[in-house]
Amino acid sequence: MNCLTIRICVALGFAFGVSVAVAQDRPQPENTTAVAERTSVKASDFMIATAHPLATQAGYEVLAAGGTAADAAVAVQTMLGLVEPQSSGLGGGAFFVYRDAGTNEIITYDARETAPKAADDKYWMNPDGTPMEFQAAVVGGRSAGVPGTPMLLETFHREHGSMDWAALIQPAIETARNGFTVSQRLAAAVAEAKGLDTFVTTSEYFLPGGRPIAEGDTLKNPAYAETLEIFAREGAPPFYTGEIARDVLAALRTNINPSILSEEDFASYKVVKREPVCAPYREYEVCGMGPPSSGALTVGQMLGILSHFDIALLEDGIEFRHLFAEASRLAFADRGLYMADGDFVDVPEGLLDQDYLAERAKLIDLSKSRGVAQAGTPPGLGDDKLTPDSERPRKGTSHFVIVDKDGNMLSATTTIESGFGNRVMARGFLLNNELTDFAFVPEADGAPVANRVEPGKRPRSSMSPTIVLRDGKPVLLTGSPGGAAIINYTALSLVAILDWGVDPQEAIDLRHVTNLNGRTSVEEGDGAEELAAGLTALGHEVAIINLNSGLHVIQISDDGLIGAADKRREGVVMGD
Repeated sequence: MNCLTIRICVALGFAFGVSVAVAQDRPQPENTTAVAERTSVKASDFMIATAHPLATQAGYEVLAAGGTAADAAVAVQTMLGLVEPQSSGLGGGAFFVYRDAGTNEIITYDARETAPKAADDKYWMNPDGTPMEFQAAVVGGRSAGVPGTPMLLETFHREHGSMDWAALIQPAIETARNGFTVSQRLAAAVAEAKGLDTFVTTSEYFLPGGRPIAEGDTLKNPAYAETLEIFAREGAPPFYTGEIARDVLAALRTNINPSILSEEDFASYKVVKREPVCAPYREYEVCGMGPPSSGALTVGQMLGILSHFDIALLEDGIEFRHLFAEASRLAFADRGLYMADGDFVDVPEGLLDQDYLAERAKLIDLSKSRGVAQAGTPPGLGDDKLTPDSERPRKGTSHFVIVDKDGNMLSATTTIESGFGNRVMARGFLLNNELTDFAFVPEADGAPVANRVEPGKRPRSSMSPTIVLRDGKPVLLTGSPGGAAIINYTALSLVAILDWGVDPQEAIDLRHVTNLNGRTSVEEGDGAEELAAGLTALGHEVAIINLNSGLHVIQISDDGLIGAADKRREGVVMGD
């Protein structure tokens, strides 16, 4: 067994006297809690990387017993919902990008949450016509969509699994009953979270006796164990038409911001298999999740723009980071205007058109920033006038990657949206606040926002689970949590590995610089002020902040598998 032996991560705080702005006006991604140095892990037969040691161990044991990537995913997700509850779980949704070794086909699974059928585009508007404040909208049942994760796990296992369903869930059941040791990261997340004391069930679990759970505590979750036992016996139906669905609906009828979800909303939920979105980059094909995720399209646009520059000759310095940020501006401009749930909105077909992206690349001035970019006019654009949406960084997401012994591969991003979701807990798991991913203001001057709330619609996502092909063969799996910054985190890992040829761990460890078509954010740490000053001189509005990605990467090479886990969190890679 080859295992990255980092079990409990040590937090290091950063304190820098910086002259650039540190933004406080919008929710920031979860702070970095794990900065122990790491090296890539090598294996020959199979590999797994997840956000928590216990989840990685659960998946590893499945793979070592001959299980498939789908089998391991069930063990991983059910464990993550227990030991990393702030990020994902049975009360949320996910996107799976899967490579079937038998057919060499890339298949994507959309388990994004859905809005109530009774919702309308004024869903997030106050009676006086103003939008709700974001944090006020998060807490309570109204922000929850119908969860997709339980149905996704059942569907994915039915189509690609080989091991006994109930056996895959047993490790999480046993851990929930016996308890697990609270990590530094979970303890810090609980201490920093707002609103965990709003609802009794949530408060009793995370704040027992009024005290936040602490690092080293043993935390048991018998309610979650009972839910998993039902899941093991009966599969997903109880979550949509049975007792669990009824209990979730009752919990969501909170005294503040109550949900308007109905039993019909749950009963009619479907996981959707969609065509992957694949973008050419150099000699590679970069494949990911299409709408309602904006991830593959926006990553693809960034890469398409960057393909017109000789990145391989650039060092990782001010010139490259300026170019990267400007490419991101242009891609996010299109994202904000055009991208949303494709079942409700006509997303232009030409967003990845190579001639269009060549014209967008010409807009980049290497000597100065252009500032806020305007959306382009891609081929296939309809006649409807739209209004762009704005973006708010968020933190409640997880990413894992799996390669099994037969070469089946999964890149999966899973979420409950903000850290700790909507703070409502039912049957031992947290519920999502995914509906706050919709635009709060549905239109301007009579022009609608593509990502406005509509009945049954899935909110736009930034999740970017990615599989890269070369000559039709998989060479890389990558992805990250991190709100809208997921797109920048994922794109940087791709450029570093594909253009610079760096080791996966080295790629993950690179400093982050992000731009969502506004300010440019520079990850804090040694050298941040110098980089920020250089970008400021080029006209960027710069903020030095904590940028806490959770990248997990597996590279497939002639010499075997090479995996890496983000040092900013507590993830672990294992393989044989």
